[in-house]
Amino acid sequence: MVSSRVHPSYWLSSTEESAPPHPPLTGDLAVDAVVVGGGITGLTTALLLQDAGLEVALLEGDRLCANASGFTTAKVTSLHGLTYAGLGAERAAVYAAANQAAIQHIVDLGIDCDLERQDAFTYTTDPDRVGDIEDEVRAAAAAGLPASLVTGTDLPFDVAAAVRVTDQAMFHPRKFCIGVAERFVSLGGRIHETTRVEKVHDGRVDIGGGTVTAEHVVVATLLPIDDAGGFFAKASPHRSYAMAVRIGGDDVPQGMHLGVDSPTRSVRPLRFDDGSVGLVVGGNGHKVGEGDSEAAYADLEAWARQTFDVQEVVDRWSAQDYSPVDGVPFIGRSPRRDNVYVATAFKKWGMTHSQVAAMIIRDLIAGRENPWASVFDATRGALTTDAVKVNAHVARRLVGDKVAALFAPQAETLAPGEARIVELDGDKVAAFRSEDGELHAVSATCTHLGCDVHWNPAERSWDCPCHGSRFDCDGLVLEGPATTPLETVTVSVDVRTEK
Repeated sequence: MVSSRVHPSYWLSSTEESAPPHPPLTGDLAVDAVVVGGGITGLTTALLLQDAGLEVALLEGDRLCANASGFTTAKVTSLHGLTYAGLGAERAAVYAAANQAAIQHIVDLGIDCDLERQDAFTYTTDPDRVGDIEDEVRAAAAAGLPASLVTGTDLPFDVAAAVRVTDQAMFHPRKFCIGVAERFVSLGGRIHETTRVEKVHDGRVDIGGGTVTAEHVVVATLLPIDDAGGFFAKASPHRSYAMAVRIGGDDVPQGMHLGVDSPTRSVRPLRFDDGSVGLVVGGNGHKVGEGDSEAAYADLEAWARQTFDVQEVVDRWSAQDYSPVDGVPFIGRSPRRDNVYVATAFKKWGMTHSQVAAMIIRDLIAGRENPWASVFDATRGALTTDAVKVNAHVARRLVGDKVAALFAPQAETLAPGEARIVELDGDKVAAFRSEDGELHAVSATCTHLGCDVHWNPAERSWDCPCHGSRFDCDGLVLEGPATTPLETVTVSVDVRTEK
């Protein structure tokens, strides 16, 4: 399933043969705890719970680490862009302590995953934004991070100012996840891939053809597929782009860098398995369902070639994550549920927040005190100005896209390789015509909450601009919160192929 993706990441393509498969679950199962989602959050949480003495099963709808966790730039750091200056002193101190502990937790696990210590930098090239950098340095240092203000980095261009946080890390995320999975199974844990959860309840989850009963249910999907917490209204979905590039010579910039200017630029060193050197570069983020994905890739590659001695683009990929409206992920017991736990809205910093989530949820289930739980509390209110903006945006898309669909062209007008909302036999449908002329038509209405989907040409997927669900050209779910495919539309013979 990994190799079928249009743009698998370097992390996936370099481990496709080394990732052992795990059988799907058919029928019923009873365990102490069930974890939904086989990314870095779900795997680490499952390991910690199994190690604490529980019998745990992990269910993944695709392959392990084949979604968000496998499409990261893989920076393991507590420096998250411009974060600390906006949190307030008390929350910032807890946030910093939790993420620093997360880095140490990854180190202590001792997984063979190409882990390297590196400093992290948040920089600007704009003199007018130096004040923002200075504010972040003060807030990060006050929160307990080893943060300082610098004006020089290892990048081949001048910066006006940068936050530097020392002794952070980077790694190969899929090698880490494979190692965690192996350790989890060695302790008696069960992993079932290609097992999609359709519904979450207190005390059980439903899968196709069976039920898993458990005292504790952990939903470790990108956005919870269980809507009880209303997290779709408290977080906004974003996509961003990355590529692994091989560069000439051995003079690779050291340190993990993130720019705060527009468009965003992210840079970290990379050593390929054959010993050659390169970089992971990223940026060009936008809201899901908006922006030009092909143009984003092209712009990022052009910048990389202008800035570095790029010899080859090895892999290119895009990633998705959710940003919380109040700046802090939602981790812990789900609202209106007794024994369901969630971890979501990591705002593109899932490598450390995954570990924070695993430790908080482990402690909550074990009945232990956790010093970070109150700040990350998933039941907290989050009515902010940003929350109002997020939901106003959703309302505009919900109404505006329905109106725009009234003027959809006829399906017959689609050329090979083209996709859009069209009229087919009097109905508005989402249609893609493949290069061989075949028309693939599905319902244009997202099965999550009814918004119209938009075509993503670079990834060849139908993406929901409201809450981030993604589907392939035949309607199958690629990413939630949707759990149900888009309905397939029957195409009559006269429009099935290009005339």
